[in-house]
Amino acid sequence: MDQNERPNASPSQRPRSPRVPVEFALEVEGSTPAGEPFHVKAQAIKISRGGATIVLEREIAVGSVVTLTPPFGKKLEAEVNGVWKDEIDSSQRIGVKLLDSDGWFAE
Repeated sequence: MDQNERPNASPSQRPRSPRVPVEFALEVEGSTPAGEPFHVKAQAIKISRGGATIVLEREIAVGSVVTLTPPFGKKLEAEVNGVWKDEIDSSQRIGVKLLDSDGWFAE
């Protein structure tokens, strides 16, 4: 096996573009699982061309569509594709897939 290959990793489990560690504030708008709207400040900690990992202190369900407002560019729609608690600091993190094909660089 090539040293760059990972065993048992299907192409669907690997990001299509590299994830880059970042640290920038953004706003997230959406609805809780109970249907209550929210608009909160959050922190992006990793991004790729088509997605991000965001620290968010609000209950949210996988499959939810949220609006992200980064400090640059325009508002972006994204689908939540993962929700988990960080093992080290217990903060809630969400993974999102940007719905615009141009990702963070959409005009």
